[in-house]
Amino acid sequence: QVQLVQSGGGLVQVGDSLRLSCSVSARTISMTGFGWFRQAPGKEREVVATIGGRGSSRYYSDSVKGRFTIARNDATDTTSLQMDSLKPEDTAVYYCAARDGWSLKTRPSDFPYWGQGVQVTVSS
Repeated sequence: QVQLVQSGGGLVQVGDSLRLSCSVSARTISMTGFGWFRQAPGKEREVVATIGGRGSSRYYSDSVKGRFTIARNDATDTTSLQMDSLKPEDTAVYYCAARDGWSLKTRPSDFPYWGQGVQVTVSS
């Protein structure tokens, strides 16, 4: 079974950078996709970025495009979200998710495996 453990949340100032990591605690199989989602207080969970199996394609929401970068390292069974030029509206709980399919997906319901979530707060 795929199990995900997240790290890297914290409190930062506007314009700062932060890197979130998500580690898979079990052996992975091929054609596994990863995603990062976030949920602000009183808001629905929304997609931030996703990456397809083998890293062949990536998706970024318009609000983070050009500022965030999703990556994967198959050697260490990890995915990361590099966040640059952070804004107050980026404040949310960030969740890592995974699926055992190769296609690029963007909906939370497409990802059966989830991390515990980490708080990211950007002060203004």
